[in-house]
Amino acid sequence: MDDYSKMEHEHEHEHNDNNSHAGHNHSHQNHKEHHNKHKDHDRHAHQMSDDNHDDNHNDVHGNGHGNGHSKGHGNGQHDHTGHHEMMIRDFRKRFWISIVLTVPVLLLSPMIQNLLGIEFVLFPGFDKYILFALSTVVYFYGGWPFLAGLTREIKQKQPGMMTLIAVAISVAWGYSTATTFGVEGSSFFWELVTLIDIMLLGHWIEMKSVLGASRSLQKLVELMPSEAHLLKDGDTKDVKVDQLKKDDIVVVRPGEKIPVDGVVADGESNVNQAMVTGESKPVKKSKDDKVIGGTINGNGSLQVVVQQVGENAYLSKVINMVRDAQGKKSKTQNLADRIAFWLTITALTVGFGTLTTWLIVGKPFVFALERMATVMVIACPHALGLAVPLVVAISTSMAAQHGLLIRNRTAFENSRKITVLLFDKTGTLTRGNFGVTRYGSLNEEFDDKMILKLAGALEKKSEHPLAMGIMQKVKDEKIKLPEAHNFKAITGKGIEAEVDDKKIKVVSPGFVKESNIEIPVKAYKNEAETVVFVMADDKLAGFIAMSDEIREESHEAVKTLKQSGLKLYMMTGDNEKVAKSVSDELGLDGYFAGVLPDQKLEKLKEFQQQGEFVAMTGDGINDAPALAAADVGIAVGSGTDVAAETADIILVNSNPKDIASLILFGKATYRKMIQNFVWATGYNIVAIPLAAGVLFTAGILISPALGAVLMSASTVIVAINAQFLKRSMK
Repeated sequence: MDDYSKMEHEHEHEHNDNNSHAGHNHSHQNHKEHHNKHKDHDRHAHQMSDDNHDDNHNDVHGNGHGNGHSKGHGNGQHDHTGHHEMMIRDFRKRFWISIVLTVPVLLLSPMIQNLLGIEFVLFPGFDKYILFALSTVVYFYGGWPFLAGLTREIKQKQPGMMTLIAVAISVAWGYSTATTFGVEGSSFFWELVTLIDIMLLGHWIEMKSVLGASRSLQKLVELMPSEAHLLKDGDTKDVKVDQLKKDDIVVVRPGEKIPVDGVVADGESNVNQAMVTGESKPVKKSKDDKVIGGTINGNGSLQVVVQQVGENAYLSKVINMVRDAQGKKSKTQNLADRIAFWLTITALTVGFGTLTTWLIVGKPFVFALERMATVMVIACPHALGLAVPLVVAISTSMAAQHGLLIRNRTAFENSRKITVLLFDKTGTLTRGNFGVTRYGSLNEEFDDKMILKLAGALEKKSEHPLAMGIMQKVKDEKIKLPEAHNFKAITGKGIEAEVDDKKIKVVSPGFVKESNIEIPVKAYKNEAETVVFVMADDKLAGFIAMSDEIREESHEAVKTLKQSGLKLYMMTGDNEKVAKSVSDELGLDGYFAGVLPDQKLEKLKEFQQQGEFVAMTGDGINDAPALAAADVGIAVGSGTDVAAETADIILVNSNPKDIASLILFGKATYRKMIQNFVWATGYNIVAIPLAAGVLFTAGILISPALGAVLMSASTVIVAINAQFLKRSMK
C-alpha cells in the first residue's frame, strides 16, 4: 500500500471515529468480498460508505510495500477520485495554517534573529514557551498525516517514508521541548516547522500529479452515458442504462452518446469513435453495423438493438482491464518496491548511526540530532516509490484511450526487447475483405465509371464474394445503377444480362480467351489480383481488378518498425503467390504461406529457439496458442470483443500502425520508468552521505529544511517527468 493509501486510511479512521457507523454493517473483509462479487459501474459509486474508501484507493498509484487491495473495483473510481481531491484539500489547508504559524516561530527563534541581525522580544522570559506552543501546534496539526502514517506502517511491519519523516520530526520536537523546559542545549523548533511545511507542500504537489493520472481513467468511466431513450410500441421513454435488457431498442439522436454496445437496426450516421479506438475520422454506421457504448453519434438518428450492457459492455471491460493492469505489478515495479523498502531500513540505520557517531566524536547533541533528522528526511524513498506507479497509471490510461488495451504490464514493458514481429496477413496487413483495387475501360465507347456501373447492374443480383466486393465499390463511389433484365449465369465463367438495350457480360479471363479476344497488358498488375472482364455486345469493354487490398497504413507501419530495428515476417493461410506479392510490396523480411493456425506455433517456437524475442499479432481466436506462447502476444482487431484471453495486449482496431505505436509507446514507457528510477536512486546515493555530514570538514552541511526541499524537489521532478509520457502518445 502506498503512502497516500496509508495516510488516507488513517485520515478516514480519524474521520470515522467522529461518525456513527450505524447502518454500515460491512466489515472491510465483507466489503472486499462484496466488491469481488459485484464489480459494478461508476454510477453506483455514491452508494459506498466513507469508511471504505481505503479499500480501493490503490488502483492508481499502488507503489506500496505490500499492495493492499490493488485490484480495480468497477465502482470505486468516482468516489475514489473525489476522496483523493478531499485529501488534496486537507493537505493544502494543513500547509497554509502551518505556514501562518511558521512566521512567528521564525521571528522568535534566536538563531534566525542572529542570522538576520535583529532582536525581537514579544514577552520577555516567555518567548521560548510561545515558541514551544506554536511549534507544538505545527507538529501535531501539520505533522499529523506523517504521525498517523508512522502508526500504520509500524502496524503493517513495513516501515516506509512516513516512518522516516515522523521519526525525524518527533525526535526534533522531543529534544526541543526538553531544552525549553530545562535540559541544556539549543532548540530545534524553526527547523522542525519549516521541515513540516516543505513536506506538506511536496505531498500536496505530488498528490495533484497522482490525481491527474487517475483522472485519465476517470475519463473512460465518464464516457458512459447513464440514460437512454428506450423505444417501445412506437414511443420513446427515458430510462437508466442499467435497466436496459438485451434486444431492447434504443433511439440515439444526433450529437448524443451511444448508451450501449449494439447493432444498428435503422438509420444512418457518422459515429465518432476516437475516444475508444483512437480513430480520428468518424466512421459511417448504417443497418447491421455494430456500435460501441460511449461513442458519439454524428448528424443522423439511429435505432440500436441492445447487445451488451453494464459489465459486459466494451467500455466496462476496458475500464476493468485498465484497473487490473494498473493494479498488477510488473517486474520493474516490484524492483522499485524492494529498493524503497531497503532504502527505508538503510535510512533508519544510517540516521541513528549518524547520531551515535557524531556524539562519540564529541559533537553537541543538537548537531548530532540535526544530522540524523536530515539523513532521515533526505533519504525518504518517496521519489522512488512514485517513480514507477505514476508511469504505470499514465501509460495504461493513455493506451486505453488510443485503443491499446494492456493486460500484461511486464509484456508491455518488454516490447522494447522485441527482435522479430510475426504478422498475421488477413485483416492486419490487408483489409481482410475482397475489394476492388482497380477498374478501367478498355473501349473508347465507355468511361471508367461506366464499367463499374454496368458490372454493378449485373452483380447486384449475385451472391458471389466477388459480387460483394464490386457492390461495395459501387456504394463507395455513389454510383446509381440501371436495371438489368434477363439475368443468366454462364456456368463457371460469369453472368450475363441486358442493360440499356445492351447485352452485358461479367466474365473470367478464361471466357475472354475462349472468345479469342486479346487481353490488354494494362488489365493485370500483380499475381495477387483477381481480374474480371466486362463485355458489351460481345466486345471487351473494361476490367475490374480485385484483391484482399493492402492497407495504406501497413506501408507506414512497416517502415516505422524497420527503423526500430525489427525483423518482420508474415504468416498466412493464403497461397504462395498472394503471400509473396504482399511481402514484396511491403518489403517484409520474409513470409510463410499456407500456414495453418497450429503451424503458426511451430514457426514461432523456431524463432524463439534461435534466440529471438518474438511478438506475434493475431486475431485472438484461431491464433490463441501462438499468442499465448509469444514473448509478447498482441490480439489485433478484436473490435468490441476484448475477451482475447491469451493475448498480453489487445488492439481494438486492425490498424497495423497501432502495432508500431504500441511498441514505440512500450519503449517510451520503460524509458520513463528507468529515467525516474535512476534519478530517484542517484539522488539518494549523493544526498545521504552529504546529509550525514561526510563533508563537514570541507564546510558542506545540509540543514534538515534544505534536505526537505531536496527530497520534495526530487519527488516533483519524478512526477513531472512521468507526465511527459503523454507526449509520446500524441
